[in-house]
Amino acid sequence: MTSDLKFLAFDTSTDMMSVALCHGQQTWHHHGLGGANASAQLIPTIHTLLAQAHLQLSDLTALVVGHGPGSFTGLRTACAVAQGLALGAHLKVIAVDSLMAVAEDARLKLQDAAITQPEPLNVGVVMDARMSEVYVGAYQWHVNASRWSPLMSLQVGPPETVAHKLTQLNVPNWVLAGNGFEVYKDRFSLQLFQHAGLSPQPVPCISAVPHALALLRLAPALWQAGEALTPELVQPLYIRDKVAQTTAERAAIKASQAHSSNTAV
Repeated sequence: MTSDLKFLAFDTSTDMMSVALCHGQQTWHHHGLGGANASAQLIPTIHTLLAQAHLQLSDLTALVVGHGPGSFTGLRTACAVAQGLALGAHLKVIAVDSLMAVAEDARLKLQDAAITQPEPLNVGVVMDARMSEVYVGAYQWHVNASRWSPLMSLQVGPPETVAHKLTQLNVPNWVLAGNGFEVYKDRFSLQLFQHAGLSPQPVPCISAVPHALALLRLAPALWQAGEALTPELVQPLYIRDKVAQTTAERAAIKASQAHSSNTAV
């Protein structure tokens, strides 16, 4: 990271709260429990990191925020805080989709584990979306530009459907990242990738999260590309329109599951 760039990044799209600050090569970060606590703890945590770095908000180059998809409450918290802080300090905001941050977290974990990364590196991100569904995104890493490019639009759906859509991209040498294939391991078929001829070897599955340190690594290239927004343009990226299922929908799902179990016997 260039020595004159200073970024503050945070993500509250999951039940974790991740905040990080960088000044050149130095970083300060906090990664801990979020969820309902994020709305009360995010701003104090930001001020703590700024104090540790001996920086003011006005000293920063820009803010970096994971704006979704994810928890509706978490996304609203992150975007509202980003808007408020940026307006007060006359800063711009780099809004990054949280699944891209997961892909970047996985890339670093592969690197730290000295695992050979395929060229090009293609990462399918699958994150638990609750309501028996997962969020999915797919990205390709460009080494020379230090940037990810999306291979598909962000989507939400049943694990079986998502796995099929990833294989339909006809991209070889997949690496999967996130937590969706763990939460729904009985429904997310890794065998689909072998059957499609896309991964002759077992598909690497990296447990990864939308970490603020990943956002910091992405920030310089995004800043140089002019992708920072004025605060009023920062909005949550929901993907899903519904927050929860109705009582009737939950009952229908339970009945369908019970029927499937009885049929399998």
